[in-house]
Amino acid sequence: MTSLSKPIQQIFSLFEQEPCWKINPLAAELRYSVPSVRRFLVQAGYFSSFTHNGAWYTLASIPQFNHKGLWFYREIGFSKTGSLTAAIIRMVHRSHAGMTAEEIGDNLRCRCHSVLVNLWRRKKLQRQKSGRSYIYFAADPQTANRQCQAITRQKIAAEPLPAEVAVFILVEFIKHPAADFNQLARAILKKGVSVSPLQIEKLFARYGIKKKM
Repeated sequence: MTSLSKPIQQIFSLFEQEPCWKINPLAAELRYSVPSVRRFLVQAGYFSSFTHNGAWYTLASIPQFNHKGLWFYREIGFSKTGSLTAAIIRMVHRSHAGMTAEEIGDNLRCRCHSVLVNLWRRKKLQRQKSGRSYIYFAADPQTANRQCQAITRQKIAAEPLPAEVAVFILVEFIKHPAADFNQLARAILKKGVSVSPLQIEKLFARYGIKKKM
C-alpha cells in the first residue's frame, strides 16, 4: 500500500458526503497542503467546474452528463470537455443549426458573450448576423455549411405558402394520395412552382392532413 492510498480513500469518502468541493476546504478537511491535494485529485480522477472560474471540483465518477456533455450540481456546472471554452466549442459543433449566444447561455446557465467573441476572433467558431444577435457555427467549414443549410431549410419551411400553390399541392394529393412529400414536391415543380417537402409537411399539418414522409 502506497503512502497515497489513505488520503485518496479520504477524498472518496469526503466526496461521498458532498459531491463538489473547493480546494481550500478540501485541503483543510484532509489536513494536507493544497499542492498535495491537487496531486491526490489527479490520482483519483476529477473534473473542475466550467463555472465559478473553475473553483469547484468533483470526482470523475460522480457526474451524470447529459447529451450535451454537461452536468450541474445546484448552480455549479461541469463539462466532459473541462473548460468553458471547450464546452462551448463542443456544443456548437454538435448543434443542428448553430446556436445563438442566448441559447448557449441558457444551456450553460451562465453569460458567455465575451467568451464567444473571443472564440470567434481566434477562429475557433464562425458566426453570422441574424437580427439583433449572432448565430455561432462550428469552425470546421463543412460542419458550418451544413448548419447554415439547416437554418435555410427551417426558414423556408416557416414561410406560409401562397393560396394558389397550396391548391396545387392539395389537388395533386387528391390525385395521388399515396405520394410522399418528396414526390408531391417534384410533381409541383413540373408545374413550374418550387416548394420543399418541409413546406408541404407544414401545409398538411395546418389542415390536419396526416401523412408520413
